[in-house]
Amino acid sequence: MSGSNKHSLLEFFRDPWATVSFAYIFFLILIAFFAYQIAPDSTSNANQMHLSIHSKPPGFKSKMVLLTGQNLSNPSTTFFYGDIDSSIEIPIQNYKIINEGIEIQPYGMPKDYYEVLSKDRLPQPFEVPKFIRENIVEKTFYLGTDKYGRDLLSRLIIGTRISLSIGFVAVFISLFIGVFLGAIAGYFGGYVDKVIVWLINVVWSIPTLLMVIAITLALGRGFWQVFIAVGLTMWVEVARVVRGQVLAVKEKTYVQAAQALGYSNQRVLINHVLPMVIAPIIVISAANFASAILIESGLSFLGIGAQPPTPSWGGMVKDHFRYLLLGKPYLAILPGLAIMSLVLAFMTLGNSLRDFLDVKN
Repeated sequence: MSGSNKHSLLEFFRDPWATVSFAYIFFLILIAFFAYQIAPDSTSNANQMHLSIHSKPPGFKSKMVLLTGQNLSNPSTTFFYGDIDSSIEIPIQNYKIINEGIEIQPYGMPKDYYEVLSKDRLPQPFEVPKFIRENIVEKTFYLGTDKYGRDLLSRLIIGTRISLSIGFVAVFISLFIGVFLGAIAGYFGGYVDKVIVWLINVVWSIPTLLMVIAITLALGRGFWQVFIAVGLTMWVEVARVVRGQVLAVKEKTYVQAAQALGYSNQRVLINHVLPMVIAPIIVISAANFASAILIESGLSFLGIGAQPPTPSWGGMVKDHFRYLLLGKPYLAILPGLAIMSLVLAFMTLGNSLRDFLDVKN
């Protein structure tokens, strides 16, 4: 890296908003990558339900009896997809060791109500000290539990993957289509330009959310269908910007000189024109990243985004928005704040990049 580039990079990070936004996004990327290693509930989709302790406040603690089952996970996929474990966790208020096994008082039951767990349901050989040490634990739910008794913190952590993934995939699809069509339209002009501009105007005239819903319904509800649907609706802005930039750049003397030397259109476009439009593409990509996150959250709120039990911040707001009036607003506010903070970080980073790269359009 040259001294001037180093100086420019230092200037960029002297902007406190750019530094904070970049650091926050990088932090969430790390969180998403190591989600199942960080989350207290490392089961697939953090879907360990305890209905008896649903909607508990942050910091809630409960004793648990762990009944070990069969771990069906593949060690090679556990890192990215979590554990597929048939173990059972039973929230309890108290327990007693008896000859037949153990008596437990499930959470929320009257004080005189006990259930017997016979020895055939307990780890064998049944040894009281070992069982108390390894199978009766106190579990802390740092952000409380959702309406199904699942750990809210774990759901938020793993939900980070959905929001970041939708951004990356949607931006990649929009860049692939938008840069290709915009570059061809701007460089060749004529009827090619007219057809592509007509297509851009048609797609642009359709409300984004309506088009995403239509594509999602056509492809089917699911994880990857939403990613593709969002990406297919975000390319028009990229194509418009790239077309305008290419129209200006292709009139430059060095481009005309390359054409006069007999270079192919492909070589001129890739080597001499497109490198000059990278700056505005970077800026618009940051804005599209934020837009993709908002669209996915909206789709999940409507029930046609990522499907349960996959944790999605928009789906978590949908599941708990009624709790805003039921005295437990944090169940909807926390995922809402997660969406807001990530979108704000990308929008702020985009504005800083626009100033740093001196993008005029």
